[in-house]
Amino acid sequence: MSAASAAPAYLDQDFGTVADLVRIHGRERPSAPALIHGDAKLSWGELDALVDRIAAGFQRDGVAPGDRIAICALSSLNYAATFLAGLRAGIAVAPLAPSSTPDSLAAMIADCGAKLFFLDRSVATEIDAAGVKIPTKRISFDGSESGTPFADWLPAVGAVPQPVTITPEMAFNLIYSSGTTGTPKGIVQSHKMRWGHVNRGGGSGYGPNCVTLLSTPLYSNTTLVSFFPTMALGGCAVLMEKFDVAKYLDLAQRHKVTHTMLVPVQYRRIMEYPDFGKFDLSSFVMKFCTSAPFSAALKADILARWPGGLIEYYGMTEGGGGCVLIAHEHPDKLATVGRPLPGVDVHLIDEEGNEVATGEIGEIVGRSGSVMNGYWNRPDATEAAIWRNADGVEFIRTGDVGRFDADGFLTLMDRRKDMIISGGFNIYPSDLEAVVLGHPAVADVAVVGVPSDAWGETPVAFVVPKGEADAEEIRSWANAKVGKTQRLSAIKLVDSLPRSAIGKVLKRELRDGYKG
Repeated sequence: MSAASAAPAYLDQDFGTVADLVRIHGRERPSAPALIHGDAKLSWGELDALVDRIAAGFQRDGVAPGDRIAICALSSLNYAATFLAGLRAGIAVAPLAPSSTPDSLAAMIADCGAKLFFLDRSVATEIDAAGVKIPTKRISFDGSESGTPFADWLPAVGAVPQPVTITPEMAFNLIYSSGTTGTPKGIVQSHKMRWGHVNRGGGSGYGPNCVTLLSTPLYSNTTLVSFFPTMALGGCAVLMEKFDVAKYLDLAQRHKVTHTMLVPVQYRRIMEYPDFGKFDLSSFVMKFCTSAPFSAALKADILARWPGGLIEYYGMTEGGGGCVLIAHEHPDKLATVGRPLPGVDVHLIDEEGNEVATGEIGEIVGRSGSVMNGYWNRPDATEAAIWRNADGVEFIRTGDVGRFDADGFLTLMDRRKDMIISGGFNIYPSDLEAVVLGHPAVADVAVVGVPSDAWGETPVAFVVPKGEADAEEIRSWANAKVGKTQRLSAIKLVDSLPRSAIGKVLKRELRDGYKG
């Protein structure tokens, strides 16, 4: 970026907004690419003008600063621009998962009080087929009959919104947790919290020359922690509606991609792709990963065969504690999720809320300047997420269990709720999964605890085999390598593991569907 640019000085401020930076890039680099989706593109000048029109549309419709809108659709240029326009208008955006049930969508839209609902045909079809009524005004991104066509809803070309003052604590977005019962909790992230993500991005190579390929959905915080630094720092984001290995690699080569955010299952599928080595990926500067367990062997394979650095983030959408593993700098620590980020304070506590010693296992709690405002309209849930130390300092509870080594690197064990208590002994599924994955016939595995009359709970492994496999042979092989209290009671061969859109194994589905 040239010395005359206003962006560097703006970024040096204690607080700023993504929307202001979009304005700066639109004025200074109007012809540079900002967003790409398939054959469609928006330059920075075009994006800034579209963001203005959408923000003016919000104001025309009486959506005021502090109000909410909801978006539920596949990734697109209109989706990205609408999200950015909400920020410019001081509106909190609630991006919702298209995989949600119609009843859950209706509940989340009612919960946040969205004034407008942006969607596409795929989502509308599910809602209408279920007979679910959502009274919020609908606007259809794809021009379908699912709502007022987006092009018709937009104000005239050249429309601009009235200026809005954005304060640090104003809600930036509501990210709804993937709850399986009741209405998911709306995690309120502030403009201040996202500004922290933007400032961290410069150290990872984001900037006006970066091209970020995003194949995870825009409703996921996993995607947004990469999307917003790309936008704020003037790069170009390439959006995919749905992940496909061959298409991903083709896009990466064609657009000379420098950055990407992927979840572990996507990395595994890419590295297993037979033609991986035929693609030119030399443009990559940095690759990121978060959201699910990331095996040391897979990290090592990526470092060996995929150009550019590799960074794993561990943290929660709620913020608080967060760790980073710069894998290319610490190849001897690939089994960990790294050390706490600068300015982040992470501790481990036992079931009574007491801190544990280095090397001992405990629940991970953390605090930092980057933390949620709270759960939307859920003060009880917000309070339950807090642990206070002896001095009354507040930390966010993660529900994850881990252990620090002598060098300050954190190894994750499991979600606390996934820990198995068998015969009074704590069993960590991740320990067993690591053993089972070592068997040459195993492609993927998830271990869950199921009810047992004799032990209370007992571990069962769901295994995705590589071709033909013998479940009992795998069980005997694995049980010979673990302690007596850890032995698997059964192995069930499955074609695939149920996963969320961002690759997390849905262990509740495995437990609920198991027939011994």
